[in-house]
Amino acid sequence: MKLPIALQLYSVRDEVKKDFEGTLKKVKEMGYDGVELSGLDGRDPLEVKNALKEAGLLCPSSHAPIAEQEQEGAFARYAQMGVRFVAVPWMDYGADNEKLVQNIETVGHLAARAADAGITLLYHNHDFEFRRVNGKAILDILYERIPARLLQTQLDTCWVKFAGEDPVAYLKKYTGRAPLVHLKDFWSDGEDGTAPYDLIGKTSEARKKTNFEFRPIGHGVQNIPAIVQAAESAGAEWLIVEQDESHSRPTLEAARMSIEYLRTL
Repeated sequence: MKLPIALQLYSVRDEVKKDFEGTLKKVKEMGYDGVELSGLDGRDPLEVKNALKEAGLLCPSSHAPIAEQEQEGAFARYAQMGVRFVAVPWMDYGADNEKLVQNIETVGHLAARAADAGITLLYHNHDFEFRRVNGKAILDILYERIPARLLQTQLDTCWVKFAGEDPVAYLKKYTGRAPLVHLKDFWSDGEDGTAPYDLIGKTSEARKKTNFEFRPIGHGVQNIPAIVQAAESAGAEWLIVEQDESHSRPTLEAARMSIEYLRTL
């Protein structure tokens, strides 16, 4: 592996809630180079920085809800930790994309505030950003309207594929604008069953439901070697493992399976 690998701590949030410092040490012992935070959750930035240093982990980035990013001094707190990137984890575009213009304005405003604090804003996609508006995907409209100097991509390769697109092609499309790439694997048989959006309240949306399961990297349908190679070619600085849920095994075991697979490449 040419690129360092981080674990998005949302993947092991049950363990983080019980023992933040202990979980960091376990993540390091697995062989991860760093972590991506899923927000500060009320923790003091310097205490988090010290815990990361104690565990021997780097922290290139964090997800942060829009509400947190809009708070005064939010980006400065992340900059205080040495975090270089903060990502918008998701946004609601409404059933008919009626919030698109508002969302573009919000992200553009936050990107400028982030830049003032020395932070680069990222946008983390799901599959609904691939809905078309006048023949163009919402995600592409967002990146067209906000310049690359303010907004970079954080392509979640699971949702790119789930939307029917090719993760490798999308990484190539955003070469030079893809510093952090989310590796996420899954399985789906396309039959009616469990909706994949329980975690962000999307089950009430009118959407196709599928038998869907998040899986450790290398244990699902994704062509991980091709995605990793594309990320390297696109100029990525980090690969970030994320598994939204783990029903078949403990979350730490799933995280271990992912890093063990990636280290074989």
